[in-house]
Amino acid sequence: MKKLKFPTAQTILILIAVLVTILTWLVPAGEYDSLAYNAQSNSFTKISIGESVELPATQATLQKLDIKIPIEKFTNGDIYKPIGIPNTYREMEAQPQGLAALAQSPIKGIIAAADIIFLILIIGGLIGIMNLTGAFDAGIAWMAKTLKGREYILIIVVTTLIALGGTTFGLAEETMAFYPILIPVFLAAKYDAMVGLSCVFLGSGIGSMCSTINPFATIIASDAAGINWTTGLNNRIIMLLLCTTITIVYILRYAKRVKADPSKSIIYDQKEAIEQLFGLNTVDATIKFTNRLRLITLVFSLCFIVMIIGVSFLDWWFVEMTATFLVGAIIIGFIAGIKESDFVDAFAKGAADLLSVAFIVGIARGVTILMEDGLISDTVLYYASILTEDMHKGVFANVMLFIYGGLSFFMPSSSGMAVLTMPIFSPLADTVNIGREIIVDTYLYGMGLFYLINPTGLILAALAIVKIGFNKWLRFVIPLMLVLVITTMIFLTISVYTN
Repeated sequence: MKKLKFPTAQTILILIAVLVTILTWLVPAGEYDSLAYNAQSNSFTKISIGESVELPATQATLQKLDIKIPIEKFTNGDIYKPIGIPNTYREMEAQPQGLAALAQSPIKGIIAAADIIFLILIIGGLIGIMNLTGAFDAGIAWMAKTLKGREYILIIVVTTLIALGGTTFGLAEETMAFYPILIPVFLAAKYDAMVGLSCVFLGSGIGSMCSTINPFATIIASDAAGINWTTGLNNRIIMLLLCTTITIVYILRYAKRVKADPSKSIIYDQKEAIEQLFGLNTVDATIKFTNRLRLITLVFSLCFIVMIIGVSFLDWWFVEMTATFLVGAIIIGFIAGIKESDFVDAFAKGAADLLSVAFIVGIARGVTILMEDGLISDTVLYYASILTEDMHKGVFANVMLFIYGGLSFFMPSSSGMAVLTMPIFSPLADTVNIGREIIVDTYLYGMGLFYLINPTGLILAALAIVKIGFNKWLRFVIPLMLVLVITTMIFLTISVYTN
């Protein structure tokens, strides 16, 4: 009998889509009213069961709706998405999703996720151009020689820098560009691909989990909770330092074991295939890192620096980021003197290499669309809020941690989760006599912890780039995740009683 193989990322997501489709037949449909701010008319639009009513954008309107958020948070653009209105949940006519909706969900998801999909494809094209120039091979050979005996520095630096990106501006989808670039570097340092994958993915995950000034998580969640984003900042900084240190130590221990004995690698059976995938078996260690190749590498690096600056300070999003990488590819083509036909072929081949990753992102978005169309997301939110009634504050904080972890399966978007749940959940903090910043923390930590294994998030797309199975990732990350969960629960409990 042939050995059963763990299903691919695409199959896992399709199975999840089937499960969600079934849930739309079993879970009661329901919805909260929502409130959106219209900057042009300086008014609110209240949406209730398909009806919309325009209301004056005043603090009195918010008070009447039991929304304890300063009006300035709407008028200055801090809250730019519709928020849920407390105490407005009502059951609705069921909207079960059938076979047609299931079949259409990946297509709808690909259309809805077109922005990130194009980013991934353009990044793939850029990498194809870089491979054609030989700059990657020369850079890897140079770095392997420079770091010889001190390769562990790479783990510390990469994880720390990406964690800083995560905590400051929510570096997540952008990391898709890093895997094809950094994995060969870690392989050249005699580690396995799991080390490179974990440095990037866990760095991003831990940074976002412990967001300090991230406008797409901490700031928008605090605004929606009606508090200043600096409230609780010290606790989040401590958690960032603590969790990042734990993660780096965990990766270092695994990396040391793999380097000493490659057979200890969780993905040892894929060693040759992965090295071939990233061209490590063809890298010429004697290749010279010429001034032209250095300039090409500099332009390539500047693409990421410009992207980070744009996202952090210039309100850039996917269109601008994608354009940056496209322009970078063209400039590199000119510097390298690549013929037009060769440029197009290499760019297309690079994009094609990441096409399966792009499809995974689209299918995952399709799962979310099924939940929204089936009207079950708000139902889950409503019953979660009921679950925490009359709880002791220590228990309450930790239950909220797991509630947010579970909700992130249904709502993987951090900003979407914040505006939908904070107006509903943050008043619960008042009933158990704790600060609302604790709710913001449980939102961050709960989403962040589950993000490490959430199949509707980015992990399956990241694994697809490296061709590592989800089962092997779970085997690697579960011990670390348990340590982080216990650490977070202890820290949350201490925070509740000391603040």
